[in-house]
Amino acid sequence: MTGGERAPEDEHAAEDGPAGGHEETRPAEPGGLRSLAGLLRPRVSPGQVVAGLLCLLLGFAIVAQVRSTERDTTFATARQDELVGTLSDLGQRSDRLRGDLRDLEETKARLERDAEGGTALEEARERATAYGLLAGTLPAEGPGIELVINDPGGGVKAINLLDALEELRDAGAEVVQVGDVRVGVDTYFLDDRDGVRADGRLLAAPYRFVAIGDPHTMTTALNIPGGLVRTLEGAGATVLITQRAKVTVGAIRSP
Repeated sequence: MTGGERAPEDEHAAEDGPAGGHEETRPAEPGGLRSLAGLLRPRVSPGQVVAGLLCLLLGFAIVAQVRSTERDTTFATARQDELVGTLSDLGQRSDRLRGDLRDLEETKARLERDAEGGTALEEARERATAYGLLAGTLPAEGPGIELVINDPGGGVKAINLLDALEELRDAGAEVVQVGDVRVGVDTYFLDDRDGVRADGRLLAAPYRFVAIGDPHTMTTALNIPGGLVRTLEGAGATVLITQRAKVTVGAIRSP
């Protein structure tokens, strides 16, 4: 070789670098592609989110307005006199409904007052009737018995008639009449030379009791062994007891 020519080995050595190794060199990524990828990457700012929400709300409002407009098409296309007539009719209906409501409320209040007053009146009547029956100031009728005591020998005394009254009361007699005397809570019997007096009025034989109450109970009480019937029979009297579905006590006492 001449001095002006470079050997091939020297060229290879220069390419290998100073260390003489074989390190591979990666091709460089073009800078234009990285820039384009950055531009294509989506970026959402808060302002864009708010703008999107506002658009969505505006869309709902537009849809609602369209629907409302469709519903109100009838009124929108009606003439003024038709609208006035419709409003007048609605006002009259409203007035009628309010009037009906007032009438119903007044009727309800009246019925409530009548119910309360009627109940109180009925209770007062029942109490007055009960007091009148107890006091003997009212006539009465109902199921009961008729007790007739015949006294041909005059052996029946005031004490015997008082026993008969007490037996009837004990057996549940509610109202009693003897002869033409209405028996009261203070009724008394006295012996008289002409017979027996009840509350000062002379009773003539046969002595007749009319008592309102349970007929079977009173009959059983009068007929118990050693009771009133046996006592009266021992005094020479005869006793007749008749059960009745309805007896009437017409005698009353002065208030």
